[in-house]
Amino acid sequence: MIRLLVFDWGDTIMRDFNMPGPMSQWPVVEWIEGAKEALAHLHDRYCCAIATSADHSDVSEMKAALARVGADTYFDKFYSQKELGYRKPDVRFFLEVIRLSGYQANESVMIGNLYDKDIVGARKAGMKTVLLCDKSDVSSCPDADFLIRSMHELCELF
Repeated sequence: MIRLLVFDWGDTIMRDFNMPGPMSQWPVVEWIEGAKEALAHLHDRYCCAIATSADHSDVSEMKAALARVGADTYFDKFYSQKELGYRKPDVRFFLEVIRLSGYQANESVMIGNLYDKDIVGARKAGMKTVLLCDKSDVSSCPDADFLIRSMHELCELF
């Protein structure tokens, strides 16, 4: 039974404009289309966590950026490579997120937009995986359990 949904941050929940410095200080921040609606549907039924390898943001900066669009209220747990000591796709990043969340790998799903960073390591850690991808050829993504083309589709999966 799935109990924990772990979301990547940049280009999965919030648009990554590739600006310098922490996202919390960018002049503009915005949701990924469909992310707000998906989280509104899911956050009461699952423990929702957000986990990032962002270079410029620790957990407090991530929370501040999420708060700018009201996204912080949908997450129960927040993880950053700065606090975890590991970066994606290192399997230890995902194992630590699972451990700190208090769930088992087989109860956990990683949702992200980058196959090599978000999906491969999560799958090695024993998590189910959802790849947010607009590619039509997914044969090169064997570790993705599910492929979605928009965040709206998460509501159909969970």
